[in-house]
Amino acid sequence: MINYITHNPPVRLRRNPSMALASRCRLRGRRIQSEAECGKIMSSRSDSGSGEDSLDRLLPPAGAPRRKSTTSLSKTEPPLLRTGTRTIYTAGRPPWYDEHGAQSKEAFVIGLCGGSASGKTTVANKIIEALDVPWVVLLSMDSFYKVLSAEEQALAAKNDYNFDHPGAFDFELLVATLRKLKQGKSVKIPVYDFTTHRRQKDWKNVYGASVIIFEGIMSFADKELLQLLDMKIFVDTDSDIRLVRRLRRDITERGRDIEGVIKQYNKFVKPAFEQYIEPTMRLADIVVPRGGGNMVAIDLIVQHVHSQLEERELSVRALLASAQQTQPLPQTLSVLESTPQVRGLHTIIRNKETSRDEFIFYSKRLMRLLIEHALTFLPSRHCVVQTPQGHEYEGRSYNGKGITGVSILRAGETMEPALRAVCKDVRIGKILIQTNLDSGEPELHYLRLPKDISEDHVILMDSTVSTGAAAMMAVRVLLDHEVQEDRIVLVSLLMAELGVHSVAYAFPKVKIITTAVDKSLDDFLHVIPGIGDFGDRYFGTDGSDSWSDEEDQEQPSH
Repeated sequence: MINYITHNPPVRLRRNPSMALASRCRLRGRRIQSEAECGKIMSSRSDSGSGEDSLDRLLPPAGAPRRKSTTSLSKTEPPLLRTGTRTIYTAGRPPWYDEHGAQSKEAFVIGLCGGSASGKTTVANKIIEALDVPWVVLLSMDSFYKVLSAEEQALAAKNDYNFDHPGAFDFELLVATLRKLKQGKSVKIPVYDFTTHRRQKDWKNVYGASVIIFEGIMSFADKELLQLLDMKIFVDTDSDIRLVRRLRRDITERGRDIEGVIKQYNKFVKPAFEQYIEPTMRLADIVVPRGGGNMVAIDLIVQHVHSQLEERELSVRALLASAQQTQPLPQTLSVLESTPQVRGLHTIIRNKETSRDEFIFYSKRLMRLLIEHALTFLPSRHCVVQTPQGHEYEGRSYNGKGITGVSILRAGETMEPALRAVCKDVRIGKILIQTNLDSGEPELHYLRLPKDISEDHVILMDSTVSTGAAAMMAVRVLLDHEVQEDRIVLVSLLMAELGVHSVAYAFPKVKIITTAVDKSLDDFLHVIPGIGDFGDRYFGTDGSDSWSDEEDQEQPSH
């Protein structure tokens, strides 16, 4: 069933509750001219008249408050912070995996189809703006044009190559990329140059989508592609308007001349729309006339996506905290030998009377010992070298391509100097994970990982681990970037038994290295006897921020 959604006037549902009633009528496939007419129809229809494909059930009753995702922020509080060249989201991505570390929910994929210059991108951007959640990816089909041969390049230069035919797209690469992105994996997107009709050398890395908006003229043209779409939307725009838009776009943005654009439109674009694109309108769940100005349709779509996100929310930390860990500590755990020196360092940094200067100094000493210990678990191979005296020495050398250190901000960053001191030219990545004080769940806000990290052994650094929720999220991020599980070494100064069990149970091949394991947690999930708030003690802050380190949290409000 196709749902036609019009707007008269284009007022957002959340600001005019009566529009919810009007939009319900429009879902019946009728174009309603007034609210009074809509009321008559709604009062006369029977319950059996609603189809299974209808989105009517997603609309709240008139006057009811609009449901919001737990990660959304108010319009007066933009969900991002820009510092120099960095963009850090202040509204994070909640867990997309379960307590076993496995992905338990896929990204919600919206497919936008319509003729060339119908306003698909405008509709997509309006949806992104209205969703008000940061982890949304806009994927354009234009990025997946096939690489042209020399003969095809010559035709394209003369506007004689048909870019509006299904055969012009690399559907194999497109389906594989969208499937990986939906599964939560990191992907590389080709960048297509419309002036030279070639793919650029550098591809774009994309990761971390809770919602994927996929738009293109052939979005509904492939069966495998259709199976990946959770919602299908067709943007229906008058052909004259589309032609004017295409002329403006191709001339100003893509360096084409007016004669070439018109020639291409009459020869390829218009026939392709009639043959391949317009017939796929019947596959759409919703048809949006007039594109980006139809705010009623956009609001309906947004409400549906919000409801899907709320249904998929998880409580990973709660599951971890309630787990009964009665098994012995796992074999993947290695605790630094408790020598008098190590015991003495712990005595100093655990003492609440220790000054900040001494806390930093002795923490750095302990970090250096910990990193040196962790490096012994990296693979090595036998090798023979010549000494200056001309004799052979049988030794060991690192057996891997590279080593990357990844710190879980903020306190994990304090361990970077120790790693740099013992690993020459080590690459460093960063992951910012904060605790949502309303839900108590870890949320991913920012990450910066080196290129080709999948080929390296990764030292994942955090100061303390209590429940293991933040560490699990960081490991999941690395796995999504195709780092092998057995190449990840989690390094932490102090861990609770619960955190050890949580990480080892979810990721049995990850090596866990620490200087001490404490037995229990208090009601606020702090390690007992613990080390205090490591980040605040190290940086001299007052503890007003809820950072990623599981010790660096405000106490939850009741």
